[in-house]
Amino acid sequence: EREIMSNDTVAVAYSAPDSTTVESINRRLDSLSAADSIASAIRHIEEDPAKRIRTWRPDPKKATWLALIIPGGGQIYNRKYWKLPIVYGGFVGCLYAYNWNGQMYKDYRQAYLDIMDSNPNTDSYKDFFRPGYNFDANKEYLTKVFKKRKDRYRRWRDMSIFAFIGVYAVSVIDAYVDAQLSSFDIT
Repeated sequence: EREIMSNDTVAVAYSAPDSTTVESINRRLDSLSAADSIASAIRHIEEDPAKRIRTWRPDPKKATWLALIIPGGGQIYNRKYWKLPIVYGGFVGCLYAYNWNGQMYKDYRQAYLDIMDSNPNTDSYKDFFRPGYNFDANKEYLTKVFKKRKDRYRRWRDMSIFAFIGVYAVSVIDAYVDAQLSSFDIT
């Protein structure tokens, strides 16, 4: 309460504080103690590595071994599931190419063998042409064509084997590099 004294001096007398002032002081003290306790907890966590929050980081050796044992296993271990359709699509594509080129190679090889022998009962090469085609007039040309195609499909079949091995090697390398770079700081 204020009292006005003589000579325009103001004397202030303090009475008991009201309840709103006490509550605001208590809230301020609580917020200071909460901030202090958070800061001390952070310092405590920084000092004790066992209490830190751990982030998962893949092991490059384990990722490589899993990729070698199971196709796509390294990508699963690295938690890069979106790469699985690419890896398995490469394997399926190479297997399809191997089977298709292998079948074509067998067909042209048999036709080449049949056109080269003198046995009239072996005529599988006639299945490649329309009925009524004159084979005797073009026998030399057909022999060259069947040999070239037989060789071409054999080469493509063998290349699909190398492509399969390449897809397998790329999947292993990808698993290793992805695991190695998982801890790379991009900042």
